[in-house]
Amino acid sequence: MFQKVLVANRGEIAVRIIRACHELGIKAVAIYSDADRDALHVRYADEAYHCGEAPSAESYLQAERIVEIAKRAKVDAIHPGFGFLSERAFFVDLCGKAGITFIGPDGSVMKAMGDKVTARQMMQKAGVPIVPGTTETLTDDEAEVWAKKIGFPVMVKATAGGGGKGMRLVHKEADLHAALQRARSEAQASFGDGSLYIEKFVEEPRHIEIQVMADGYGNTVHLFERECSIQRRHQKVIEEAPANRMTPELRDQMGKAAVAAAKAVNYCGAGTVEFLVDKHNHFYFLEMNTRIQVEHAITEAITGIDLVKTMIRVAAGEKLPFAQEDLAISGHAIEARIYAEDPDRNFAPSPGPILLYREPGGIGIRLDSGVYQGATVTVYYDPMVAKLIAMGRTRAEAIERMRRALSEYVVQGIKTSIPFHQRVLRHPKFIEGKYDTGFIETHSEELSLKDGDANSEEALRVAMMAAAIAAYRGAKEMSEKAHAPSAKGAEAPWKAFGRRTQMRGALR
Repeated sequence: MFQKVLVANRGEIAVRIIRACHELGIKAVAIYSDADRDALHVRYADEAYHCGEAPSAESYLQAERIVEIAKRAKVDAIHPGFGFLSERAFFVDLCGKAGITFIGPDGSVMKAMGDKVTARQMMQKAGVPIVPGTTETLTDDEAEVWAKKIGFPVMVKATAGGGGKGMRLVHKEADLHAALQRARSEAQASFGDGSLYIEKFVEEPRHIEIQVMADGYGNTVHLFERECSIQRRHQKVIEEAPANRMTPELRDQMGKAAVAAAKAVNYCGAGTVEFLVDKHNHFYFLEMNTRIQVEHAITEAITGIDLVKTMIRVAAGEKLPFAQEDLAISGHAIEARIYAEDPDRNFAPSPGPILLYREPGGIGIRLDSGVYQGATVTVYYDPMVAKLIAMGRTRAEAIERMRRALSEYVVQGIKTSIPFHQRVLRHPKFIEGKYDTGFIETHSEELSLKDGDANSEEALRVAMMAAAIAAYRGAKEMSEKAHAPSAKGAEAPWKAFGRRTQMRGALR
């Protein structure tokens, strides 16, 4: 087993990985930008190193710098989390050249699955169903020919990247040219690659993904499915496990297809195979994410398997400790992504200091958070504050617990998506489990905020003022302790949340 692991990420996923390392008896090393000097993941780590200025391009995306930090910290392995460098093949290669294990699949797998056209070609050869469309990149003229051949509506998609960037739904031929231009421009700006392809638009689609896990000895399993159809602008908002309206036959078919997809590329580690399912329960390969997913916690909830610890063990050379027949679904889990956004202003970003922060708890509730009272949500990174997970014996019980937890969750000083989640959890179609990826757009008026959902302005001002005073006093006290000379007159130990953190190289 590794002795020391560097977590090449920030926020709640960095905290999640650090906790897994500590449970395995592994020392965890954090990195942080100028904006994250006092971040929660830094406080939980055993060591922390400065990696650059606030913008991610100058810090968390500096692959060579991060590998140099890893060498200086003398780590055995690097866990990338999700986002940032997690699916960059060149980063995997840099780790290998430095003699450091990358906790994830091989770089060649990332290259193959990172290009959507190549992935479609490989899945087609492996017998995995793909959405009707092209299996090569297209010029604008070729795209127009293919769109007519496939038939409208069609999806214009970037071959690289993800997150809905470089993607356009086109309902009629007259709109195609403009959609191609916008998608190509966005893809070039986001991924440095403006290549596009065309797919038939699947009507009333549901977004269902299958969690897979594989070791280096040829063992591959699936850990069932997650429903990710509650989306806004192609970004997931609420996820469930298991999926709604899933038959045992469809679960078996999709699970086998996901395992076949993983084996086709000799996958090793944790990964996710994403599918679109139409109203007739026909499913089609969408893409493969070669990393741990944001929503992995709900799979952990229904299977009892710690995915992060398992992928660390696999990367260290261990065999999977379970076979497919050992895995079963127990209960139901729902995850709500809590963002620093204002739903009442078209989800405008809401950065700033968190003046009052109270987390929910109780039976069946898990919160993966990267913030605390007094922390600042910056403009530089993804605005996700936390992931709230509710678990129950049934879906109805999970919904009840999620509603209760959302009502307990207090975040003041910034706006959050909590009121929006509360509306979704009360909506009849969500309660019935009869929704697809168009849910938010279809019910946008019913999901909008009303005046009664917010605290009165006067009460909020008083609470913010009191919280600001408390946060200032707490931050001042913590800063004084952190910078006080140690007994040996050397580095100052940072003691927070019951764990002692040595800030080696952090304050230089």
